[in-house]
Amino acid sequence: MDDIARFELFCKLRSQIRGSDNHLIVGIDIAKDKHHAFFGTPKGQSLWRRLIFTNDLTGFNRLIEQADTLMTQHNLKSAVFGMEPTSNYHKPLIHWLTEQGHLVVLVGGKAVKDNRELLDGRWDKNDTKDSANVADLISQGKCLFYENPEADMLALRNLLSVRRQLKKEDHRLRMRIRNGLLAKYFPEMDRHWGSCITENLAIVRWYLDPRQIAATEFDVFVRHVTTTDRGARQASRLRKIYNAAEHTIGLPVDDAARYEATMLVERFKSVEEQLASVMDQVKSVCNRLPAYKLLLTIPGFGVYIAPLVLSALANPMRFKSRKQVIRLAGLDLNASRSGKKSKEKVPVISKRGDSELRYGLYQAALIASYHNDAFRRIYNRMLEGRQGERGIKTKARVKIAAKMLVIAWTMLKNNEPFNPNYLLAEPVHPR
Repeated sequence: MDDIARFELFCKLRSQIRGSDNHLIVGIDIAKDKHHAFFGTPKGQSLWRRLIFTNDLTGFNRLIEQADTLMTQHNLKSAVFGMEPTSNYHKPLIHWLTEQGHLVVLVGGKAVKDNRELLDGRWDKNDTKDSANVADLISQGKCLFYENPEADMLALRNLLSVRRQLKKEDHRLRMRIRNGLLAKYFPEMDRHWGSCITENLAIVRWYLDPRQIAATEFDVFVRHVTTTDRGARQASRLRKIYNAAEHTIGLPVDDAARYEATMLVERFKSVEEQLASVMDQVKSVCNRLPAYKLLLTIPGFGVYIAPLVLSALANPMRFKSRKQVIRLAGLDLNASRSGKKSKEKVPVISKRGDSELRYGLYQAALIASYHNDAFRRIYNRMLEGRQGERGIKTKARVKIAAKMLVIAWTMLKNNEPFNPNYLLAEPVHPR
């Protein structure tokens, strides 16, 4: 069963589950080795309070056997299995259930936490109660669709996840070098760090001791730490570092510090190489997906943002409206409106969606509003008469980011490239 058919079943379930006499609800609390299951009905009747089954094929079959037995005993027509996503422990079970043709739904972690106190007025947490809590949320229709995209889309998501971890490691190493090494031994260089990472690493690797720089001829120092002549700006920056080294306040550098510098630089270079390799793999997977080339026609979408948006949208037919798409990135507007001043409240974006997607879309909007005529015109139209308003430029670009996501969704649905004529059809103003 494909995702579209499963999504239709899911929508039908949510509309019919409350008070149904035909459904068996199986709430599952996920763990690493053993899972806890609760069996009940949408009307609140408990059929089997506690089933502990192992995280293997034997345990999965035991779960299905128990569900089939209870459905036969109580004359129920269909079963729905629900669980809270827990690290990666839920994925083998949910994939196996889906492959067997069973209807599987997810419940959000925040919903589970909030509903736990509503069950009995306590915040007490244990595995048996949590499985019943999951079942209670499903009986109210407060559940989420489980998406199972094609193999290439899963590969793309995995690669982007690996990239995300490598970028965190990259940033961690960068901060260790600047705050752990330079802050002690050459604090004057931090203000001249700049954007040329190759030169920075060469200085840390070979000239962590600024007194060594001062004892070296400037031309020799430049030839040692550079690989490309980038002109006067490069020479000016290196001259400032060279001059700062003559009056450093840094600590004396010992062998242990030199070893740490060498280790961190080599590790940083290794992470950079792995990042480049991962992006090559991302490009290879994307080239097999026709939708990727469509997204590249959107101004501001490049070799990273296009895969990011594509992996988030996946099958565009599972979204019924533009509001659902905007919520995916947490770009929907919300405000706490209550009391006499409710009309004065200014809505802000919820930030409840994918933060990485939201950041990527904002960067795309930033680039497009500078370099593309169509987006620049719509950006200026948003600013018209409001140039002095605080934060209006950011608000306008957030609005453009949301519009770009809707444009990408529409293009994928209609299988057509970007057309700037549609963009300028109606005036748009930020709220």
